[in-house]
Amino acid sequence: MARPRVVRRLPNHRRLLQAQGLAIIVMALLGFAVGGQEAAISAATGGLICLLPNLYFVWRVGSQRAGRQARRFVSIFYRAEAGKFGLTVALFALVFVTVPPSNPAFFFGAYVAVHLMHWLAPWLLRD
Repeated sequence: MARPRVVRRLPNHRRLLQAQGLAIIVMALLGFAVGGQEAAISAATGGLICLLPNLYFVWRVGSQRAGRQARRFVSIFYRAEAGKFGLTVALFALVFVTVPPSNPAFFFGAYVAVHLMHWLAPWLLRD
């Protein structure tokens, strides 16, 4: 008796990234409604600091096909995560040095809102 072949598809991360982009837009619009243009820019900047490293991570992990080589996949995963962390730190430093946020509440609120979209990943990534 032959075993049925299991075909595993990779999760579609597009929906998670779209949800994060939507969170940035919602926070920027909320910031504009409550605090004006400066709050909207602070919210958009905070959200992008979270979204851009996530895009980098998906690009690095998604561009490599390790196949059945678990050790190679784990190595790629850890490198992508380290790059994501380094990019996040660099973006925070860049923003605080060049354009200090005028409204820290919306800046960090948008960062946290975009980051918390990962909690929705089980629902966003299923088919």
